[in-house]
Formats: sequence, C-alpha cells, structure tokens
Amino acid sequence: MKKKSVLPLIKSDSYLEPFADAIQGRHDYFLSVEKQLTGGKKTLAEFATGYLYFGLHRTPDGWIFREWAPNATAIYIIGDFNNWERKPEYQLQPIGEGVWEIELEKDLLHHEELYKLWIEWDGGAGERIPAWVRRVVQDDDTKIFTAQVWDPEVPYKFQIENFVPNTKPLLIYECHIGMSSSEEKVSTYEEFRTTVLPRIVAAGYNCIQIMAIQEHPYYGSFGYHVSSFFAASSRFGTPEELKRLIDQAHEMGVAVIMDIVHSHAVKNEIEGLGLFDGTPYQYFHGGDRREHPAWDSLCFDYGKPAVLHFLLSNCKFWMDEYKFDGFRFDGVTSMLYRSHGLGESFGSYADYYNLNQDGDAICYLTLANKMIKQVNPNAITVAEEVSGMPGLASKVEDGGIGFTYRMAMGIPDFWIKYIKEVKLEDWKVGHIYWELTNRRADEKTVSYAESHDQALVGDKTIIFRLIDADMYWHMKRGDETLLVSRGVALHKMIRLITSTTINGAYLNFMGNEFGHPEWIDFPREGNGWSYKYARRQWDLVDNEDYLYHGLGQFDKAMLELIHSVKNFNETPIYQIWDKEGDQVLAYQREDLLFVFNFNIHQSFTDYGILADAGSYKVILNTDNPRFGGNGFVDEEVVHFTQAADDGTYGKEWLKLYIPSCSAFVLKKQK
Repeated sequence: MKKKSVLPLIKSDSYLEPFADAIQGRHDYFLSVEKQLTGGKKTLAEFATGYLYFGLHRTPDGWIFREWAPNATAIYIIGDFNNWERKPEYQLQPIGEGVWEIELEKDLLHHEELYKLWIEWDGGAGERIPAWVRRVVQDDDTKIFTAQVWDPEVPYKFQIENFVPNTKPLLIYECHIGMSSSEEKVSTYEEFRTTVLPRIVAAGYNCIQIMAIQEHPYYGSFGYHVSSFFAASSRFGTPEELKRLIDQAHEMGVAVIMDIVHSHAVKNEIEGLGLFDGTPYQYFHGGDRREHPAWDSLCFDYGKPAVLHFLLSNCKFWMDEYKFDGFRFDGVTSMLYRSHGLGESFGSYADYYNLNQDGDAICYLTLANKMIKQVNPNAITVAEEVSGMPGLASKVEDGGIGFTYRMAMGIPDFWIKYIKEVKLEDWKVGHIYWELTNRRADEKTVSYAESHDQALVGDKTIIFRLIDADMYWHMKRGDETLLVSRGVALHKMIRLITSTTINGAYLNFMGNEFGHPEWIDFPREGNGWSYKYARRQWDLVDNEDYLYHGLGQFDKAMLELIHSVKNFNETPIYQIWDKEGDQVLAYQREDLLFVFNFNIHQSFTDYGILADAGSYKVILNTDNPRFGGNGFVDEEVVHFTQAADDGTYGKEWLKLYIPSCSAFVLKKQK
C-alpha cells in the first residue's frame, strides 16, 4: 500500500509531528464533508448559492418565495399586500426536505412594502422574519423589525467589477458606520462615503474593515448579536448606498472587508433564528451546547449540511451582491473549541489536540476559506483568534484552515498589561521586540496596538491609559503637562514599533490614530440613551492647535514610510541593538534603521549602535514639532558610520543623539 504523504503543515513544524494523526484526520474530514456537499461534481462556490434560491425573488411571471423550516406544519406570508391576514392563497406549500414555497402574482408586491412569515408548528405558532431576507427595517415608534420588499426600479450598477486589493502590506482601518459622525446620532453609509472615506484614503490606509453590517436588533451590541445574516443594517441606509460606498472605495484603491459573525447568533425569536420553526435546534446545537455561556447568544451546529449551506451561502452573498473583498471572522476561538476557549491557558501544543476541539467548526472554517478563494482568488480572510492554534493561517491544501491572516491578539493585550502593570522605568525593550515579532514563520498576522475592544466602556484606549484626566485640560499645544507630553510621545512610539514590525498587515480603529479622547459607549438605559460617546470627534484632529492634529499627522507619515518600501511586510527584520539598561532598541528592514529610546529620564549623546557601514539620514522622527514633539533632533544631519576598534563585528559604529522617550527612522543613503 502506498504510504500517505505528510501534510506540508506538519513538515513545516517538527513540534506538530506528535499530532500528525489529528491534523491529518482533521484535513481528511474536511475533504469528506466537501465531497458530501458538492457531490464531487461541482465547486464549493457553485454549492454556496442558497441566496439565489431561498428568500423572495422576482421572476419573469411574478414572485417566488422559499424558506427552509422542516418542523413547520404551515407557513403563511403576510404583509401590507394582504392586510397582514393569513389566507389560504398566501399559504406556502411543502416541496420536500423541509423546504416551503409560494408563487405570487407580479403586481401583488411592491418596492418597500413590509412583510413577514406566520409559521405554525405542533404546539405553537408565531410571526417570523425570513431567514434569508435581504432587507429588514425597524419601526421608529414600536421598534419592531420587519422584512421589506427591496426591488428598486434602477438597481445599483458597480463601476469597478474586479478590484484587486493591495496587500503588501495591508493597512486596515477598522470602522463603524453608525458612530463615524461628529454629531450625536447614527451616521449613514452616505455620510461615511463623503466625509470619512476621504480621510481614510488621505491617511494612507488601503483597506477598511466595516463592523456591524449584518442586521442586529440591539445597536449597542456593536453588531455582534446578528438576527438577519443576509440583510445590511438599514439603520445606516439602503443597500444601494452601501454598494455605492464600496464601489467608491474601490475607485480610490481601498479594499473593503466585512466583520462577519458566524460564531454565534442573537437569541431573539421573532426577528432572529432562535426558534424559527418551533425547534430550538434548527440552526443551532441542542441541549447544553445551544447557548454560549459568556455571550448570551446561540451556537450554530456546524455539523448540519443545511447550516453549512446557510453560512457558506452567506459568505458568497456578501461578495457577490456587495463586492466585499473578504471578511474578518469574529469569535474564531469560540468556534474552534467546545469550551469556547473560556478558562483555557493554551500553554502547549497538546492543548490544540486534546479532544476539546470542535471538528465540525474547524471543518466549516476550512470550507469557508476554500470557497471564498474560489469566488475571488484575491479575497482577504482574517481570523479573530487568541489561542494560537497552528495552521489557522496556513493554506488548506497544506493541512491548514486557510485564513489569509490571523489577528495578533496578544499584542494589544501585551501593551495594556505593560502600561497598566509595569513602571515606565522598568520597560524591557528586548521584551517589547520579542512580543511584537513572536509569531509562526508560516503564517501572516495582523498586528495592532489597539482595536475597538480597547476603546469600549470598561476599558481604556492607550492614550487614555497614558494621560488619563489630563486629556480633558492639557491637549492644546503649549499647554501640555509632563504627563501629556510623555503620553503623546509614547503613543507615537507604540504605534511606530507595532506597525513597522509586521509580517502581514497592520490595523487601527477609527480615531485611535489621533488619540481620540474618551471611550465608546452606545446609547443605553444606563446613559440616558445618549449618543455622546458613540461618535468620533473629527474636529480635534482637524484643529492644528491641538496635539491630536500632530498625532494624526504622525500616523499619516508613518504609513507613508511603510508604503515607500516595496512589499514592506515581507522584508526581513533584524534586531541589531538591545541595551536593557539604557532602554534603547534598534532593528533593521532593508535600508531602514529603526531606533527607539524608551528611557523617560535620559537622552543620549553620541550613542553608538553597530550598523552596516555607510551614511544615514533621519526620514521620520517622533520628536518632530509637526507631530507634537520637542524638535531636539536635527533631521538635516547626515550620519556617517565609524570603524569599530577591533574590527571583529563586521559592522561600524553609528553615533547618534537620541532624545528621551523618542524614536526615529534612518535611511541608509545610496
């Protein structure tokens, strides 16, 4: 018998060899499920077309509606068109395998009319919003959600059909449409397109990651308790307006990825899938696996072919209908483990292969990644995953799960812990560098200092942790306190070292680049339903009298530096200096030399760093007055290396003046 070849994932890491059977078994299971779904005669992309079959569709002769509800005994479509009455002529008919169908006359339904389903089952009945619905609206007075016929006379026509993202490197601007306005309100797709998108482009980001697109009943959930998976949230505008936003982003060279939530679903029954056909387990696990113990939500059963069809079709729908360039998958850790990762330490490789894993969820994620790349070979997929499971961002054919990137979630956790628990005098520059570069060589990561998670009520942004209450009184140029000056300096240094040690992508959350003050708090009963903290104060970064402006300018200059090096994220990175007592660190990428002095008390004159022989010039400096710095570094000086005394290093001494609490980037001159 021919011996089965070892998967490349296992070959790439000798520590995985003891778990080769588990990894091979996982891969074989994926292949078997793929064959089961496709029959071995079509692709996953051809399989994932449920959105073209289920839901409401116009036909040449009228309308057709289909729904999957295997436990239902009767289903009626009700709405404005029939005075919301359950009549025999509006009753769906079963056509097999739990699918129900009805054909309606051409002139019966009209654009923007409201409708729902009335579903009956043994022992109960209730109104439901269709599972595959593409448009859901909320009544301003009653707050009730209802499905809406969406059939505009002139559908949106995309100007850019086949956009190819710039991923070398990918610079992601994480954003939320609703809170993107300076005004205390829910902002819109149109307002974002005309006012915020140009800011993102001007700042140098080449990708936006949009949160809260899938419809969700509670605005304050940040979009993570989804009810209608195929409906773009109507609180921000119309489908055409979202399409126009994405199209314009593409015209401006910016990719658009969606924060997709397939890790769980809202528990709501009328507007969600919680008890859709009268059973608690139609889409979800039954028994004690049904509810997520920490999120007050429901957990999908990824072992059911119908659920796989629903979720895979959902991925393809957003790419097909809206031209999204990919997805950031939320809550991947929760999906990978039966324990949802709660209380797990993940201290050794054995923790990834100890029967705590959810094989069906791992299979789904692998299927999704393969299918997404079939639809668009240039698509981007990002896993929000904290456990560090090997192979998550390795190719499917190599035995991996297939994500393009994994979130480097340990980096923001590290910065929070360091700022909170370690005195600035005790910061170890070698430790910082190790934390930022400690990653699997075969997987690309998304590095970030902070995301939306660190800005929510109950947490603090980096700038708030560094400056705290002084932000309210001393952020005006010339009026800064020592705490403010130091905090602003460290804010730039933290971002510079995080963004320039990437091996894949870099991410920033909307407003954090300029040190947006205060937290994020959505309207709720506890704050009097206020929008004061669910917005972005763009006037702060626009006002040159404030240090926020300098932080914004620095972020822009930092990204310009990254853009200036072809395939920056793929260039080798070498640590060339680490002096713990001085708190001075230096590393090199191509002809760029990055120098950091985290010492808050001491500046250094004629500080020697061993570097490649030649001349160097400062091209970016955190201490530049333009960025709110002191201007202690003369950026016009050309620095020449000097031969080392013993000549044994193969390097030469580069003598520099390095101000306290500052960093700069030198470029080797040709």
